[in-house]
Amino acid sequence: MQIKAVNKAYFNSRITGIDVQKNEKWLGYLIGPSGALLLNAVLASYLNVYYTDVLKLTRIWNGAFLAVFPIISKIIDAVTNVIMGQIIERTRSKQGKARPWLLISAPLTVVTGILLFTVPGSSKTVQVIWVVVSYNLFYSFAYTIYNMSHTLMVPLSTRNTTQRGVLSVFNNIAAITVTGVIVALIFPMLVLPALGVDPNKWITAMSVISILAFPLTLIEYYFTKERVTEETAGREQRAVPIKKQLKAVLTDKYWIVIILYYLIHTLGTNLKNISLVYYCNYVLGSYNDGITQTRINVIGGFPMGIGIFIVWPLAKRFGKRNVTMAGYVLYAIGGIICLLNPRNMTAVLIGQFIKSMGALPKAYIFPALFADVLDHMEWKAGFRVDGLSASVQTIIVTIGYGLSSGLFNILLARSGYAAPALINGKTVAAAQNPATRNAIIFSYLGLEVITAIILIILLTFLTVEKVIDKEQAEIKARLEVSR
Repeated sequence: MQIKAVNKAYFNSRITGIDVQKNEKWLGYLIGPSGALLLNAVLASYLNVYYTDVLKLTRIWNGAFLAVFPIISKIIDAVTNVIMGQIIERTRSKQGKARPWLLISAPLTVVTGILLFTVPGSSKTVQVIWVVVSYNLFYSFAYTIYNMSHTLMVPLSTRNTTQRGVLSVFNNIAAITVTGVIVALIFPMLVLPALGVDPNKWITAMSVISILAFPLTLIEYYFTKERVTEETAGREQRAVPIKKQLKAVLTDKYWIVIILYYLIHTLGTNLKNISLVYYCNYVLGSYNDGITQTRINVIGGFPMGIGIFIVWPLAKRFGKRNVTMAGYVLYAIGGIICLLNPRNMTAVLIGQFIKSMGALPKAYIFPALFADVLDHMEWKAGFRVDGLSASVQTIIVTIGYGLSSGLFNILLARSGYAAPALINGKTVAAAQNPATRNAIIFSYLGLEVITAIILIILLTFLTVEKVIDKEQAEIKARLEVSR
């Protein structure tokens, strides 16, 4: 019996306080998530480069493979997200309903992350099969488990909107600043030039990053706590049928607006992220020159670093929604400046700096609005829809990434993209034609201007902040009565 108790205690959260603690912020929401988020950020930026430049899959099936395979894979991913969301919703444990899955995801992301790059140097048919299987093992299985549980940690951490907002900021520092140092600075300046198109070097580098995610995810598990879930601990809870959950969310304007936001935002952001390397290599600079992408990322990353000190005070004074809308105005202006002269380094850097200032609210404070909407849904429906909402949000992000990847790859293939070659151990890049360069410019700069304008209009309907304090008080009163 004593051994059993010790074993159970071994899995307990190291966070015990009613209020959010310092080590919870720094370890659970900043350092811990940085491992898996770093791996995902590297893949989002450079996996497509590995496919097009190292494996040279652009021409398979006349370009159709790299256009269709990400979309189909992301549809599969979307289905597994729904399943995982319902699994989380039905999970009952002393560790919460989402946290246990962080622990399970830790070894899975390591193994599948490595498999993505250990593609056999065999026939194109074997490579295609390996790419499809490994891609879905990572995104549709391992990372789905991590991302679904990680997404819910802020909403389930506490009902205190101020503390929840602080955790949202720390959580996004991990995604933006910590990962940005490596993905945006070290990778393009030092790693990419060293890797070139040598598959063995890619395997080594990505294996190191994948393995790093394991201990950091364990830190996230041990230094987070589901206070919202604990409110109903020990009570009999019946699983709400998914049909009833869908009816609740699809009849609520706030929920619909925030889901549409994620869809539109994801399409523009993902296409920009995928095309960044190509834009620096073929439009603004030369192939893996080690400086062009670094300049853009430094200018883009500097405001994100200082933004943590200014964006939350602004949000508390003017509202999270209003500050986010103002940010998108700056974002659109910066994008237009870049588009006016997309091959001029000075003009692009000025535009990127303005865009980065505009991106501060969506990066640091907007996720807290997602938590407000989930509390609003509990007030309105009488039950929480965390798993379903996280599923749908992740589905949107997932399918959006697939569509962005497919669109970008078909643009490359149809415009005549020429992949670099490995000659005598050296990477030799090809010159791209005007059609390819224009496709890259649209992907990196054009679409995001359009999506920024659409999001400004959409956010005018997201007014949940006006009612959330009253609704949270009513939820608390209901819980007191039911005890």
